[in-house]
Amino acid sequence: MSLFKAASTVSALTLASRVTGLGRDMLFVAFFGVSALTDAFYVAFRIPNLFRRVFGEGAFSQAFVPVLASCRTKEGDAGAKHMVDHVSTVLLWTLLLLCVLGVVGAPLLVWALASGLRKDPHAYDAAILMTRWMFPYIGFMSLVALAGGILNTWKRFAVPAASPVLLNLTLIASILLAAPWFRRLGIEPIYSQCVGVMLGGVLQLAIQVPALRRLGMWPRFGLAWSGMKASWRDPSTREILRLMLPALLGVSVAQISLLINTQIASYLAAGSVSWLNNADRLMEFPTAMLGVALGVVLMPQLAAARAGGDEVRYSAMLDWGLRLVVLLAIPSSVALLVFSAPLVATLFHYGAFKDSDVGQVAFALAGYGSGLLGLIAIKVLAPGYYASHDMKTPMRIAIAALVVTQLLNLALVPWLKHAGLALSIGLGALVNAGLLLAGLLRRGRYKPSAGWPIFALQVLAASALLAVFLMWAAGNFPWVAWRAEPLKRAGMLAGVVAAAGVLYFGALIAAGLKLRQFVKH
Repeated sequence: MSLFKAASTVSALTLASRVTGLGRDMLFVAFFGVSALTDAFYVAFRIPNLFRRVFGEGAFSQAFVPVLASCRTKEGDAGAKHMVDHVSTVLLWTLLLLCVLGVVGAPLLVWALASGLRKDPHAYDAAILMTRWMFPYIGFMSLVALAGGILNTWKRFAVPAASPVLLNLTLIASILLAAPWFRRLGIEPIYSQCVGVMLGGVLQLAIQVPALRRLGMWPRFGLAWSGMKASWRDPSTREILRLMLPALLGVSVAQISLLINTQIASYLAAGSVSWLNNADRLMEFPTAMLGVALGVVLMPQLAAARAGGDEVRYSAMLDWGLRLVVLLAIPSSVALLVFSAPLVATLFHYGAFKDSDVGQVAFALAGYGSGLLGLIAIKVLAPGYYASHDMKTPMRIAIAALVVTQLLNLALVPWLKHAGLALSIGLGALVNAGLLLAGLLRRGRYKPSAGWPIFALQVLAASALLAVFLMWAAGNFPWVAWRAEPLKRAGMLAGVVAAAGVLYFGALIAAGLKLRQFVKH
């Protein structure tokens, strides 16, 4: 499977995930609105997700996938299966311990993430209770990350990319079915979301099992203590643990930044956490469809190229990924910057979601849009280091970016409130991506192919034309006033987006850019 076809497959399935996720969020804000209790849910859900991104999809995947790809290249499928069995055993025991500690320590976790919720004791207590209910979600999702790493290494991208749809569907069902039932029983309806989260975690893990069994790679877990000790002593397990330590610190830096921002937001106006979360949801469309898709596809391929000593292919894959990022991230950034209010109004402005909420979410979304190029580029640049088993350099760069982000918070939050937090994250991501790129260039691992200056000018010119069109569309239609005409508003948005796509790619073709070059890889 070519890189473009693989990335397209992951991107299409990620789009399905994000569309169902958007539907979930639209139902959520229409049913629950924006309040201290919705802030409490977002905080509680963010806690297991934070640990999942650190231990599961973060440090573990960054260490596991390159080692697995290298092991398979050198020792074949049999050696890879032996490694998977040992690593899975250690991971399972670690997750059991972590889940127990998380449930017990929920009050401390909520206080660390959003102590500002204490101004509403009911919301604060709700956040603690929901954290306890949802924390085991990290166990299921870390095992999903293990399964996804295996399947992606074998170039089976569809199942891991499609599994998040199940979480969104269970949450939608919990809003439509469980929330009204909870209300009739006199239970706070927001608690229904905990049921959806846990059921979604179970289903996401369940669909990985048949795919792994077909490959003969379903792990054999060592449940006895002797099996745990044997797995711990395995050289591959030790290598992953060695690589995980700096990766853990590097990923933790990003999550620490998120923790600090959530803590700050909890002290701002009620609803600030929810506004940021809704903006983050829209920002995840381009970051997930492009950045995550490219990262998932490139990581095992880059690791295999490094293990095989093919430096030319390694550099060519990075170049292809970065060109695709520039091609698609810059116009997406333009859209978030100048067309944020129509997007928010069309997607969220229903039910309990107020007119004023539209402006607050759009303000934060524009802040994220400023750094979208960096947020996506990191997903391509960081695997360039992980494929070489270099976890320390991205860690050091992440720490530097954290310092920059928090210094920006000091300057921007008093002025821009919650939107200042989003803008700081975006600008910090640009710094992070710039340092990662500089490091790869300095070490000679990445050698840009010819034609970058002309390509950049073509993209910038087409994006400038796109910006003019979107500013006109944002200012000449009553997007917020169309609340009573949702179909008209949705139809107009679809028309504007379609016209914007034709305008942008038409301008690129007119400028002489051959789009077919991106399909060849």
